[in-house]
Amino acid sequence: MAAAALAVATTAAFVAPQAFAGQAPTTAAQVRASAFAKGPDPTEQTIKAQRGPFQIKQLSVAAQSGRGFNRGTIYYPTDTGQGTYGAIAVIPGFLEPEFITSWYGPTLASYGFVVMTLEPFAITDFPDPRSNQLLAAVDWLAADSPVKAQVDPNRLAVMGHSMGGGGALLAASKRPSLKAAVPLAPWNLYADFAGVTVPTLVIGADNDFIAPVGMHADPMYASIKASPNEGYLKLKNADHFTVNSYSATLTKFTVSWMKRYVDEDTRYTQFLCPAPQPDPSFASFQMTCPS
Repeated sequence: MAAAALAVATTAAFVAPQAFAGQAPTTAAQVRASAFAKGPDPTEQTIKAQRGPFQIKQLSVAAQSGRGFNRGTIYYPTDTGQGTYGAIAVIPGFLEPEFITSWYGPTLASYGFVVMTLEPFAITDFPDPRSNQLLAAVDWLAADSPVKAQVDPNRLAVMGHSMGGGGALLAASKRPSLKAAVPLAPWNLYADFAGVTVPTLVIGADNDFIAPVGMHADPMYASIKASPNEGYLKLKNADHFTVNSYSATLTKFTVSWMKRYVDEDTRYTQFLCPAPQPDPSFASFQMTCPS
């Protein structure tokens, strides 16, 4: 994990990084990947694809009492020759069943992660119980699941939409050892997460009327941006549910974030920092660059 970070803030009107000091951008092949790195060198095109280089399988997980989460689906790479994988739990939002955010399961797994998409105990659960379910799910994946042999218990991450996004931030505040958190259009009445040190990428939507960014994503990111390795992607012309469907932008940034922080794979830093070139799909992008 990087010990220091250089703060960078940009909007859609910034100058392209190639313009600085006449330097060409660093390529993936020029950057040393970590011992956890898996898969071929990424390109701008490959990280936008809905499926990555790994073949995957899936398992249904039935409800069971005393486990700390309800039921769900595990997606995992079939390749057992590359060591263990980082694990990610994903939970949907208020009134949403599992399938609403299930596209993240096969997509992230195909890039080299074990992923579990969750059905919450109740679709009316607020962020705090969702945070507990996320933590229980990643712990179970690493210790007791049918694919536990493929999971590195020291490389766990969480994601969630809406109240699930608020839950992901709460999980990060409760468990500093998590490697990454990605709140998607997050909703939480409590928006001060100054104590979060887990690398967190907040993804908001400029036309979100259910969790308006001015009340939720904006202050959430503002509260954590002094910490190293935090980012905020604000989608343009997007609503609360935009993140619930595949897009090249969402795949690029969620995959790059998880690869960079769960796998410590520095080949993906190039897609996060310096700031990406202007993209009509996002209104602004801010982050502290990993060093």
